[in-house]
Amino acid sequence: MNLSEHGRSTEGDVNTSSIRSTWQAEHVSPSTQEVLAKDEKAFLRQNLSTPCMNALRSLNGSWIEDIEGRRYLDFHGNMVHQVGHANPMVIQAIKDQLDQLSFCPRRYTNDVAIQLAEKLAEITPGGLQKVLFAPGGSAAMGIALKLARIATGRYKTISMWDSFHGASLDACSVGGEESFRRGVGPLLPGSEHVPPSDPIRCPLKCGTSCNMGCANYLEYVLAREGDVAAVIAEPMRCTTVVSPPPGYWQQIRAACDRHGTLLIFDEIPTAFGRTGKWFASEWTGVVPDILVVGKGLGGGIMPLAAVITKLELDIAAEHSIGHYTHEKSPVACAAGLAMIEVVEKDRLVARSQELGESSVYYLRKRLASNQAVVEIRGYGLLIGIELKSATMAEKCLYRCLSLGLNFKVSSGTVLTLAPPLNISQQDLDHAWSIVVSVLESIGIDAED
Repeated sequence: MNLSEHGRSTEGDVNTSSIRSTWQAEHVSPSTQEVLAKDEKAFLRQNLSTPCMNALRSLNGSWIEDIEGRRYLDFHGNMVHQVGHANPMVIQAIKDQLDQLSFCPRRYTNDVAIQLAEKLAEITPGGLQKVLFAPGGSAAMGIALKLARIATGRYKTISMWDSFHGASLDACSVGGEESFRRGVGPLLPGSEHVPPSDPIRCPLKCGTSCNMGCANYLEYVLAREGDVAAVIAEPMRCTTVVSPPPGYWQQIRAACDRHGTLLIFDEIPTAFGRTGKWFASEWTGVVPDILVVGKGLGGGIMPLAAVITKLELDIAAEHSIGHYTHEKSPVACAAGLAMIEVVEKDRLVARSQELGESSVYYLRKRLASNQAVVEIRGYGLLIGIELKSATMAEKCLYRCLSLGLNFKVSSGTVLTLAPPLNISQQDLDHAWSIVVSVLESIGIDAED
């Protein structure tokens, strides 16, 4: 299996390649190319985000539509669309709030922000009770890092290589993705990294079955450093859909407790039913000291993130750990409350698990002998299909786009598929028929 190409990009697919250029030449008209040229002229260029491949004019539910009128089922959505794009309940909540209270200056509070904080404390497992909002996931991760330093009197952290915790300097310091760290040093001091639990890419060479060498190594580093403020991790790697084996997080939780180290879980992309639980950390069997959420919290419309902690970590009254202008945005909080209401009303957590299980079963059955496929992994409606090479994955992406299905490629070789949790059965079946037909054609190519 050729996984060497995955180093080109881990968080998303490659935006500059011959396969993309060919696809654009066949599918993007001169008028859209003009829009893309304007975009490139107006915005700073950056890896993963530019150059853009297309331009949108509308989105609704499970669908996005480009400016030429072509529609795509959106299994990407930047992981914000748990309740679908432009959810009418979320939009109405935003409109109503704009008519009531559109902004909340610092030193004041408002009803809707308090209600959302109380609701998060209610649905979060394990007694996490205290909340602070931020305008985005990177900012929320910064709050968590500050709080860990204040609580422990330490500054060192341990996190995973290949992880992503945000694009700001502090967040990419604890993150482990090369494209965010390259050329911007010196990074945050004390940001130590260890191998993640990922048998396919494991530098400890544990093979296809994890032997907990990575957990032992993390525990070893904790003991050797002796003064680590926090271990920061995704309870499961959302882009490649890799979850550590049973017992991994119990071992890390126990090691953190022995060494006076906090455990911070980053659930910015995986919270609110995406994995078939309200929170992906519920699959681990442990409770973190700090939970960071975002993306879908704003209902797929408003930028909003939150830090949720244990009661005993409410110890920073003399510090400004957040202090963001839109910290208690009533409009964003109204969107968050509406999103949670939709998830509860429509039973989307249970639906995510049910549809996810049936989808993985179907895909494994249909692709069992496919020569391009290495492994199919899934938790709720977060599904990863590992292919044998980055070239195969990229071909699959653009062939699926041509047939009306949008998703992203992660770590070079993984098709990351994340539909809205309220997608119709008909649309879900249609999407899987596209994936299977394309992978069957690529599997035949692989045999040759």
